[in-house]
Amino acid sequence: MPIKILMPALSPTMEKGNLAKWLKKEGDSVKTGDVIAEIETDKATMEYEAIEDGTLAKIVVPEGTNDVAVNQLIAVLAEEGEDVKAAAATATMGAPVAKTPGAGTPSPQPSPQREEGVTPRIAPASQARPPKPPPPPSSLPREERSTPKAPGEGGRTNGRIFSSPLARRLAKEAGVEIGRIQGSGPHGRVIARDIAAAREGRGLRAPAGGSAPMIAPAMTDPQIRGLYEEGSYELVPHDGMRRTIAARLTASVQTIPHFYLTVDCDIGKLLQAREEINATAPKDKDGKPAYKLSVNDFVIKALALALQRVPDANVNWTEGGMLKHKHSDIGVAVAMPNGLITPIVRNAETKSLSAISNEMRELAVRARDRKLKPHEYQGGTTAVSNLGMYGIKDFTAVINPPHATILAVGAGEERAVVRNGKIEAAHIMSVTMSCDHRAVDGALGAVLIGAFKALIENPVMMLV
Repeated sequence: MPIKILMPALSPTMEKGNLAKWLKKEGDSVKTGDVIAEIETDKATMEYEAIEDGTLAKIVVPEGTNDVAVNQLIAVLAEEGEDVKAAAATATMGAPVAKTPGAGTPSPQPSPQREEGVTPRIAPASQARPPKPPPPPSSLPREERSTPKAPGEGGRTNGRIFSSPLARRLAKEAGVEIGRIQGSGPHGRVIARDIAAAREGRGLRAPAGGSAPMIAPAMTDPQIRGLYEEGSYELVPHDGMRRTIAARLTASVQTIPHFYLTVDCDIGKLLQAREEINATAPKDKDGKPAYKLSVNDFVIKALALALQRVPDANVNWTEGGMLKHKHSDIGVAVAMPNGLITPIVRNAETKSLSAISNEMRELAVRARDRKLKPHEYQGGTTAVSNLGMYGIKDFTAVINPPHATILAVGAGEERAVVRNGKIEAAHIMSVTMSCDHRAVDGALGAVLIGAFKALIENPVMMLV
């Protein structure tokens, strides 16, 4: 029977994607493992592999189509020996397609493979049937029967909050109390899209036992546009990446109690060591050096080792307990058109400076080409944001959930310092660590940034 190819969910919060390119055309033979399409998410372009042999009978969604809903039918595959025309006809015969999250049904849980970045699979037609309707109220236990409520009105029965499993997990990750979220699903059920709205500060009830905080409502789009003369601006629609950045960082500043610690680091020894190491780097037959260290490579290594020296700061906050990590996985902010992404250097404390440098260079290139896989930018234990190359002296960075810290790195510059009662010139770099006060207290944060300062000012300690 025909195999329905559906738009995959490439992350737990993905609701739509862009079908960037078909790599097979109608009538082409498809073998297991063949890459048949490229799917764009808000962060990367992913390859879509086939797990069945057959013939691509019908392309339902043409390449270049944006905002294709998750689980929407995008193509039909005819099995080997099956009539291709008959299989193609099923695409226009009202073939059942699973509803997308937030469209009036409980949101399906993404598979563990998708969350870990494994290539999405082709869903057989048997997996694309619509969910069974909910049982009639008379068939439910008495304590679970309720009168239908308008969206946002309910979700509760005798104190019980109705929500989808995915919504509960997303709310926990966002640090939002699910009881405060107004549900928009059937009977007021809280679903995935309600969590996305809550992260942006929308659809939240007042905390139990208290009144809502006095926060000025956000200006609406018409109110903002009304401040400017018509024709004096161009409206550039938000892409998926910009919306994701806005949602995540809004959730960060609303749910994470930030505090900041700043130190000045003397990087004179670092610059000297960097120059000597780069000068002695082996070269290939074309004269290209095997590596070229940057100041940021030293920063990554120093932060990784500092977290090993202060393991109580190498943590993530969760409601159930602290996740205390064994390795230092350092995310590094990389600017790209219309946004940024943080590829991760895993186990950075175990890697040499040259290995970190080459890995980071390769990750940055693929990040800008939107070729990173989810496991290469999801997770991590902390992050580095470096604006020194833009001449920024110092700044504070917003923590990227679920991290508990982020290091903002400014420019290294010559400044006047006092040594032994004399004013001297020194190369100074200011760094500011943002900390999640739920997981890292002030004293612990001070110890961590002190360990970083000791390492970055004495780079020979990173080589031991």
